[in-house]
Amino acid sequence: MPSQPMVGRKVLLTRAVPLIAFLGFSCSCQRASVVEADPRPPDVVTYHYDNARTGQALNETLLTPANVNSANFGKTEFFPVDGKVDAQALYLAQVKIGNQGIHNALFVVTEHDSVYAFDAESGKVLWQKSLLLPGEIPSDDRNCAQVSPEIGITATPVIDRSRGPNGTLYAVAMSKDENGKYYQRLHALDVSNGDEVLNGPRLITASYPGKGDNSVNGKVVFDPEQYEDRAALLLVNGTIYTTWASHCDARPYTGWIVGYSASTLNQMSVLNVTPNGNEGAIWMSGAGPAADGAGNIYALDGNGSFDEELDSRGFPLQGDYGNAFLKLSAAGGRLNVVDYFQMADQSKENADDADLGSGGVIVLPDVKDHAGKVWQLAVGAGKDKNIYVVDRNSMGKFHRDGNHIHQEMVAALGGGVFSKPAYYNGTMYYGGMEDKIRAFPIVDAKLQTQPSSMTPNIFHYPGTTPVVSANGSRDAILWAVENGDPAVLHAYDATNLARELYNSNQAGSRDHFGPGNKFITPMVANGKVYVGTTNGVAVFGLLH
Repeated sequence: MPSQPMVGRKVLLTRAVPLIAFLGFSCSCQRASVVEADPRPPDVVTYHYDNARTGQALNETLLTPANVNSANFGKTEFFPVDGKVDAQALYLAQVKIGNQGIHNALFVVTEHDSVYAFDAESGKVLWQKSLLLPGEIPSDDRNCAQVSPEIGITATPVIDRSRGPNGTLYAVAMSKDENGKYYQRLHALDVSNGDEVLNGPRLITASYPGKGDNSVNGKVVFDPEQYEDRAALLLVNGTIYTTWASHCDARPYTGWIVGYSASTLNQMSVLNVTPNGNEGAIWMSGAGPAADGAGNIYALDGNGSFDEELDSRGFPLQGDYGNAFLKLSAAGGRLNVVDYFQMADQSKENADDADLGSGGVIVLPDVKDHAGKVWQLAVGAGKDKNIYVVDRNSMGKFHRDGNHIHQEMVAALGGGVFSKPAYYNGTMYYGGMEDKIRAFPIVDAKLQTQPSSMTPNIFHYPGTTPVVSANGSRDAILWAVENGDPAVLHAYDATNLARELYNSNQAGSRDHFGPGNKFITPMVANGKVYVGTTNGVAVFGLLH
């Protein structure tokens, strides 16, 4: 994981640590302290910087509220590629690239099933690899405009610098052959040259006990043509987790989580969260499942079957968790749902397609209430405009008489969520659809019901997934991309969102970078901001 300090007590994480864990973290009721940044450029090896999916880049020493303005900051490069970029770019500092020496490298994947390694400053292509096998092409869009015109690599990959000869990038690619047969494969690429390592690629297949959609002889079967890997990959405790979305809700489909060894690519675990029903896919608008320091995994499930008949522990009797806020454990090598939250009106939300599954999860650092009690919380929101804050140790399960959770903020947002929030220094940032980005401070272990500040502008569909760059506790900037034609990169003072520092329309057409890519999130590393587009990556930085 990136060697970034985290909010809270003085815990130092280095590049050798395989995942960022919130161990002993606590947040004051008003503001958390922040450890000073490592002077080296940090790696960005996973979606939203860490497994908690906080969206905070805390080692940024070059970009400040004083110099991010249209006079000093703008588009500096554009790195063209062979297809749409739907995944967040990743970044490795000071990595050996074949016989080309040491580079700061940017890794970009495309819907044309290609992986690129660029020199992060110059844009030189260090290597490019196609993940198509002989005789194959990327998948067609499966009669669904959500990912179109082709489906290749959609989910943000994950990198582990400790695996393989030089470090390994893991990515899932979809393809089809000349006979129209579809494939999903997990690839493991050497970051130095793009070669397949660790016995890759591995064909993704799965089955699970159940009588739901696409079941045969008491087992639900994974059909590769019915799914795409939309949510970002997650690497926890040596296992790569993939989660699976449908194509425009076209049945048959169910809710799959499949884990593979990061060392061998052997399949380690399979879980289906709607095995005796239908739907319930996991896509979260591209946001990856989150994980806490103990390795528990959190995800928001899409609309689908939920069993209101519960067992003695309060879990769905048939194991169907459509539209639920899930906590999974892989203890003992087997994935299980160990806790969950389901809203009391789940049947109406499912019928209205107003489910949680469109949003992403964030795992918060530990926070204290006024009595000094430590709370471990996770936050999610979906299409119903509500924000749900759950206690990770007792999420609330399902109750017909109402929602038994830590905090529910009804109509807290101006529109549904097709994005995920960011966290920085005791504040949550949400960018809902047809809404302004709203900053919600955390006080007394709860989100304040009224935002402390909002952006001056509205973000239309699908809203926006922000990130925050800062130099430890200083110079915090919130970055967000506005979907449109042209798309717009915005920068705001993270302490007061009403103060816009920069947007890419301010200098006329100088900083334009083409039409938007709906679920893209900016990535900040070493003084640059990288934004995926429909045909490449736009690079922003200081002009002088």
